[in-house]
Amino acid sequence: MVVADDQALVRTGFRLILMADGIDVVAEAANEEEAVQAVLRTCPDVVLMDIRMPELDGLEATRRILTGAPDAPRVIMLTTFDLDDLVYAALAAGASGFLLKDVTPEHLVAAVRLVRTGDALLAPAITRRLVERHAHTLRPPPTPLHTATCEPSPHANWKSCGYWPRA
Repeated sequence: MVVADDQALVRTGFRLILMADGIDVVAEAANEEEAVQAVLRTCPDVVLMDIRMPELDGLEATRRILTGAPDAPRVIMLTTFDLDDLVYAALAAGASGFLLKDVTPEHLVAAVRLVRTGDALLAPAITRRLVERHAHTLRPPPTPLHTATCEPSPHANWKSCGYWPRA
């Protein structure tokens, strides 16, 4: 995997955490251009990408990494900024995950393994907030026709029971 972050100490910390759990870090990158080149050079299965770095941003680097590559790696965006706009932008860019940098080492390792298998994830705090925000907009599913009561009566709506007049 590739770890991309503009802070050397953060990259080193992530690398040590991942390698301690048997995850091979094949390259590190200090900016977006280095990240794109590292992916082209090493063909990793997962990239940890800081969303804000000095030259391009992590979103643009993610787009460049994922565009037109049939075997492109899965990208997990990392940030200290817990902002919904960044979550939406990361997902629109093609990221498979979005984590906050306060993630525990255990959750970071689990996230990398999960995304590597093809799944996607969001930081738990973000998931909770999105569910709370959007749960009220969900409608219950309509009652299936086979559970509706279609007993003959003088007031029955035969069309709703599947009976149509012949033409």
